[in-house]
Amino acid sequence: MPERIVPGSFKKKHLAIFQDLGVLEYKKALELQIRIQQEKIDKIIEEDYLFFVEHQCVFTLGRRGGKENLTVSKKFLSAQNIDIIQTNRGGNITYHCPGQAVMYPVIDLEKNKIGVKDFVYGLEEIMKLTANDYDINADRNKKNNGIWVGNAKLGSVGIAIKRGISMHGLALNINPDLEPFSWINPCGLSDISITSIGKEKAQSKSMGKNYDFSMDRIKNSFIKHFSSVFDYIIR
Repeated sequence: MPERIVPGSFKKKHLAIFQDLGVLEYKKALELQIRIQQEKIDKIIEEDYLFFVEHQCVFTLGRRGGKENLTVSKKFLSAQNIDIIQTNRGGNITYHCPGQAVMYPVIDLEKNKIGVKDFVYGLEEIMKLTANDYDINADRNKKNNGIWVGNAKLGSVGIAIKRGISMHGLALNINPDLEPFSWINPCGLSDISITSIGKEKAQSKSMGKNYDFSMDRIKNSFIKHFSSVFDYIIR
C-alpha cells in the first residue's frame, strides 16, 4: 500500500484540546462524542477534541453488525458482566477493556482538509509509532484496518463521520486480559489472533529491558504522534 501521509505533511498547524477520561463506561464516552460532534456541526464550538480513555469490559458492534461473530452465549456474557453495544462506527465486532488504550478524535476533517483515507492511515500510523516506542515492529495488513504483528492484531481503527466531523477512533492493546477476544471472531475474521504490547515484549528477547506499560506513557506517546502525524498543537 503506498504511503498516504507522512508525519508533518500538513502545511498548517491545527489545534486540539486533549482530555483524559480515565476508565469510563463505553456508553458515557459514546454520548460525549455524539454531543461534541453535534455541537461542532451546529457551530456551537469550534475546538477539535482528543479523548483518551480505557473502557470497562464491553463488546461493541459496528455498522456491519457482528453478533454472528460472537462465539459465546449472551447468558455467558451476562455472567461475566459484559454488555454488547451497537454503535455507528465502521467495522464489525470488537472488544474494549482496561489495559487497552483508546483515543477518540472528534475533529473537523473537512475544515482541516484531511481526507478520510488519510485519516484512517494516520490513526494506524500513530499506533505503529507507539508500538515502535516499545521496539515492536508492527505494520498494516491487507486483511483489515489497524496494525498487526504478523498474523496477530495489535490495534484497531473504527470511525464514523457526520458532516465532515469524525468520532470513534483507535484502540491499541497495551497489557489487557486477552482471553475475551477468544470469545469472538475479531473484526469478523476467524483466522487471526490478538496480541498486545505486553505480550509481544514477554515473548521477545528484550524482556530484560524495563518497559513502562502505564497509560500515562501511552497517553504521552499518543499526543506526541498525533501532533506529528496530523501537524496538530495539542493543549
